[in-house]
Amino acid sequence: MAVRRSLTLIAAPALLIAAVVLVFATPNTEAFQASSRFPNIELITQDGQKVHFYDDLIKGKIVAIDFIYTSCEYACPLETARMVQVQQKLGQRVGQDIFFYSISIDPERDTPAALKDYMKKFHVGPGWTFLTGKKSEIDLLQKKLGLYSDPKVNADGHLPHLLIGNDSLNQWMRSNALDNPSFQARMIGEFLDSYKHSTLSAEQKSTADGRPLDNFDRGKYLFGRDCLPCHTIGHGDKIGPDLLGITRVRDHQWLLQMVQSPEKLLDGNDPIATALLKKYNGVRMPHIWLSDIEVQLVLEFMERQSAAQEKAAVSGDALSATPGSTQAAVPAPK
Repeated sequence: MAVRRSLTLIAAPALLIAAVVLVFATPNTEAFQASSRFPNIELITQDGQKVHFYDDLIKGKIVAIDFIYTSCEYACPLETARMVQVQQKLGQRVGQDIFFYSISIDPERDTPAALKDYMKKFHVGPGWTFLTGKKSEIDLLQKKLGLYSDPKVNADGHLPHLLIGNDSLNQWMRSNALDNPSFQARMIGEFLDSYKHSTLSAEQKSTADGRPLDNFDRGKYLFGRDCLPCHTIGHGDKIGPDLLGITRVRDHQWLLQMVQSPEKLLDGNDPIATALLKKYNGVRMPHIWLSDIEVQLVLEFMERQSAAQEKAAVSGDALSATPGSTQAAVPAPK
């Protein structure tokens, strides 16, 4: 992994990062800025604007950077949906003192128009820029940031790395873009600015305070980890369809395959999978690596949750969450 001496990246699982975080700080001198830290390559935004990576995007800012491509069938859809959750938790700070950047590793196909369409599909908010450019320069940038993956690493051709940092303080960490969104939000919004914004809302703190789950339910946990970024149960469509009552209207084997290998259903022209892809703006169901037992636990949780929703509707009891809320019925994993 190629990383310049002045940029220290910490790669560790979320729990380890939460326990021990090492930060390398360097003197903030003019001579030490862009030339020795980041390639100042030219990129193009989803709006067709030309920008320079360091001068226009990074300098003096708190940032979160990942690499994606819009035709990705595995991690990228979940990665983007998970980062939308992080963006929502950080609220209006994104675009003010925190900036998100997603850079395409398939720039030949990911034109500005394609990136803009991708953003709409995932309901990306202000303060998050999608970028394309020259393939050779983007590959160089990945390597310099320590985010490069050998294209042969998996079917995706890359790993869902996330670089978060504060250029002014020269604090940088490498994380996993699929990590817990509340943890990510607190690392970006609190740690990286030396806890100047340590008073977070109840929504931001609700799943990041380290408490153990009461009566731990693994199906509930897996749903929160892998499904909640795109779906609700009884609170309306999100990036994907509402899953209320799904276990009663879809065949069990079909659900199993849709979770474990959705690309096979699409490649086989399955009429339901094809119709869903069309209805939800071409957003593919990501390939989620769950075992048969884990899928069964998720399906059982969805069935219980659907039954609870229906019971509440019959009795007229209002549920605690509002329709469409990302926290509706299921808290994000702790």
